[in-house]
Amino acid sequence: MLPRFAGHRRGVETVRATVRSCLERGIEYLTLFAFSSENWRRPPEEVSLLMQLFVRALREEVVKLDRNGVRLRVIGDLSRFEPELRTLIEASEQRTAANTRLVLTIAANYGGRWDILQAVNRLLVSGGAGRCGELTEGDLASCLAMSYAPEPDLFIRTGGEQRISNFLLWQLAYSEIYFTDVLWPEFDATAFDAALLSYQQRERRFGRTSEQLTGDSPAVVAPTGTRRDA
Repeated sequence: MLPRFAGHRRGVETVRATVRSCLERGIEYLTLFAFSSENWRRPPEEVSLLMQLFVRALREEVVKLDRNGVRLRVIGDLSRFEPELRTLIEASEQRTAANTRLVLTIAANYGGRWDILQAVNRLLVSGGAGRCGELTEGDLASCLAMSYAPEPDLFIRTGGEQRISNFLLWQLAYSEIYFTDVLWPEFDATAFDAALLSYQQRERRFGRTSEQLTGDSPAVVAPTGTRRDA
């Protein structure tokens, strides 16, 4: 019976807990969908409060991220944000740029269609087509917002929704997808481990047959110490 914004505040605590879980489990990349390009359609007062929460989180959390070796990246069309928020984002990215323990990406005013479109536009402006003027997957991938990271191994959708909601449309082509009824504010280490366990039990074939994987080394989640992307 609490207002919607109470869930957003609690969600920031979940971000802290999830980052901690990734650090403890040796995961090197974590990407969180914080604010979609469609979320501007929400009530203006909720959008305003979300922006204030984003500013406060940056001010309070970046020192901790830096201390723990976490690099912060923010992707999306940042032009719609207020100058104060854009300045904080830039300063936070610069402060943590040398960290390598975990890359934490926050998708803010981000949409998968926007990402593909802006990549195409960048290629058109730069004349980046390959031989014969034809684009390749590599050409486009190099211009996507997350060109610095491997494609996600695991996509987790909380809250009982079973859709990807315009998130990383290009990058999720071969990701394992995990849906859970657990709401994001309640997504704790136990819920995270349940998602990782589900991933461990899957066979990733990438177009091949199970027989072809015999003797091969498919990308699976190891209990500890192996790079994993979520």
